[in-house]
Amino acid sequence: MEKISERVMALSPSATFAMSQKAADLKATGLDVISLSVGEPDFNTPDHIKEAAKKAIDNNFSFYTPVTGYLSLREAICRKLKNENGLDFTPAQIVVGNGAKQELCDVILSTVNKGDEVLILTPAWVSYIEMVKIAEGTPVLLYSGPEQGFKVSPERLEAAITPKTKLLMICSPSNPTGAVYSKEELEGLKEVLVKYPDVLILSDEIYEHITYVGKTASLASFPELKDRTIVINGVSKAYAMTGWRIGYCAAPLPIAKAVNKLHGQYTSNCSSIAQKAAEAAYDGPQDCVEEMRVAFQRRRDLVVSLAKEIPGFKVEIPDGAFYIFPDVSALFGKKFGDKVMANADDLAMYFLEEALVASVSGASFGAPNCIRFSYATSDAKLVEAMARIKKAVENLK
Repeated sequence: MEKISERVMALSPSATFAMSQKAADLKATGLDVISLSVGEPDFNTPDHIKEAAKKAIDNNFSFYTPVTGYLSLREAICRKLKNENGLDFTPAQIVVGNGAKQELCDVILSTVNKGDEVLILTPAWVSYIEMVKIAEGTPVLLYSGPEQGFKVSPERLEAAITPKTKLLMICSPSNPTGAVYSKEELEGLKEVLVKYPDVLILSDEIYEHITYVGKTASLASFPELKDRTIVINGVSKAYAMTGWRIGYCAAPLPIAKAVNKLHGQYTSNCSSIAQKAAEAAYDGPQDCVEEMRVAFQRRRDLVVSLAKEIPGFKVEIPDGAFYIFPDVSALFGKKFGDKVMANADDLAMYFLEEALVASVSGASFGAPNCIRFSYATSDAKLVEAMARIKKAVENLK
C-alpha cells in the first residue's frame, strides 16, 4: 500500500477550487449554476498582449529561459515598480514564477524554518496557512472583523509579535475582504515593525490595480522596511491573465537568490511565451487596466446594493479586489426542511444545492461567520445570483 507523506496529509484542500469543482460537477448535469466562487476576471486578455504572445511563438521564443525569467521581463517589472510604486529594484532582485501563488510559497519556503511563527493578517486567502504548514512553520492568525474594517491595528500587531516571529503576511487590497490599508494605516504598522528588525514582511499586492479608493500603498515604500520587505505581484488580476501563470517576487537580494535556487531545482523557468506576453502587459498601453477597474467598481456597487437587501446579510463595502464578504451569522440555526444551517459551510452548500450559486465559506479564510462571493462576472449573472440567494434565504425558517 502506498503511503502519502505526512507533509501532504497535513494540508487542507483548497476550499475555493473544491467549491469550483462542485459547481462544475453540477453544471455538467445540465443545471444552470452561477459560480461566484473563484477569483478570476471574466474579461479576455487584451489584444496587444495576445499579439505579443503570437509574435513570440513566430520568433521562436520556445527555449529554456533563465530560471529567474527573461532579463527583458525583469527589467520591465523594475520599470513598473519604479514608475507606479516608487520602488527601486534591480533585475537581480526579481524572480518570475508560475503565478504569484508559486512566488508566495517559494518565499515562505526560502525564509521560514520549522517552528518559526508566521503572522497572517486574517481574514486571509486560503493558501497562506497551508503554505506555512508546508514549510513546517507555525501560522499565527491575527484576526480583524468587520467592526475594524477587516484591518489590524498597530497595537494588536505589536501584541502578536514574539521572539519566534519570522514573517508577517499582508494582502492589500485583500482577498477575501476587499479591505485596503491606507498610507496612514501602513505608517502605523511600520512604526511597530521598525522595533522588530528581524521580522520579514511578505506583501501580496496582486490586487493592486483593482481599487476604488485611489492608489494603493505598500510597506515596501518605507525606507526603514525596504530591506526586509518582499513584494509579490503578477499579471493575473490586473490584465485578465489568470491562465498565463506569470507572477513575480521583488525581494532583498539574498532572498531572491534563495528563491532562484529553489526554482532551479523543481520548476526551472516558467513559460517563455507567457513571459513575453507579460512583458507586453507591463510595457504596453494601460487603458485596459483602468477599463476593467471601472467595470469592477460598477459591479461592486451593484452587488453590494443587492446583497444588502438579503435578510441576515451584514455587508461591508469593499475598497478593492472583487469580492464581498458578508457576515451571515444571523442565519445560523435556521432550517430548510430538516437541514440546519449550523455554520457558513452549511450555508454555502445550501446556496449551491438550492440556489445553484457557488460561493466559498469564510471558515477557510479564518472568518467562520462570513461567506465570500466573487463579483468578477457579468452584471446579469450578479443580479440573477443575488435574487436566487435572497429567495433561498427567505425559504429558511
